[in-house]
Amino acid sequence: MKLFTDSGCDLPKEFFDEEDVQLFSLRVDFNNKNYNDIIDIDPKSVYDGMRQGAVPKTSQVSPEVFLTHFEELAKNNEEGLYIAFSSNLSGTYNTAVMIASQVREQYPQFKLKIIDSKCASLGHGLLVKEAVRLRNEGLSLDDLASHISNMAEHMTHLFTVENLDYLARGGRLSKSSAFIGGLLSIKPILHVEDGKLIPLEKIRGRKKAINRMIEIMAERGGDFSAKTVGISHGDDLEFVQEVQSLIQQHLHPKAFVITTIGAAIGAHSGPGTIAIFFTDKDY
Repeated sequence: MKLFTDSGCDLPKEFFDEEDVQLFSLRVDFNNKNYNDIIDIDPKSVYDGMRQGAVPKTSQVSPEVFLTHFEELAKNNEEGLYIAFSSNLSGTYNTAVMIASQVREQYPQFKLKIIDSKCASLGHGLLVKEAVRLRNEGLSLDDLASHISNMAEHMTHLFTVENLDYLARGGRLSKSSAFIGGLLSIKPILHVEDGKLIPLEKIRGRKKAINRMIEIMAERGGDFSAKTVGISHGDDLEFVQEVQSLIQQHLHPKAFVITTIGAAIGAHSGPGTIAIFFTDKDY
């Protein structure tokens, strides 16, 4: 079985070769050059540019890329599962569905399932990591798709950003919400609901926001002893280590996965973003 995902999952570059997962890269336009996310652009260079006023732009995975890989899968009569970035944050999922439909016209037995994860960044990435584990255990395509779809519905995203203007500029958040959040050093806590970014609470100060996020984790996640917690960040590893220590101290999760937010998502969330991911049930 072939596993596919896109760079909305924010997993590190080496993961895809090591775990035999085909990566579809979103594209990043930065300083008048076009890059494939994860493959040939370093997120740090994007964050440094944004701090100096650069405005990177992003676009979805090319339809031609989907066509090439889906046709190859069909010709080889292989099964495949594509775990896609939230359709409410990117057009990538809908493009993949359209291309798969075209391929199926020529190859009626084409066996590809496409999941709209309604997740982003490492929330999406944790689904991909779980899919790898289950594929390696020999789970069938139908059972694997069912398990990952269920897990996606129970994935919680909590995050705070240094500057809401980046989200507003990219259309991921209303400008009025960004304006309100910018007043008085208010740090918003946001989450993802049905694949969309939704402001949850407004807290004054970054550390207070993190402490409140940990309280929300306890309220929503319950016992963390069997859970893996994901943390992704916009080029602020030092603060992430502080956040990890606080979570460990209060919740004692089974494990942590920590990644840098990639260039495509980071272009919208901006430097200094901290995001926490976990499921509200055990998997």
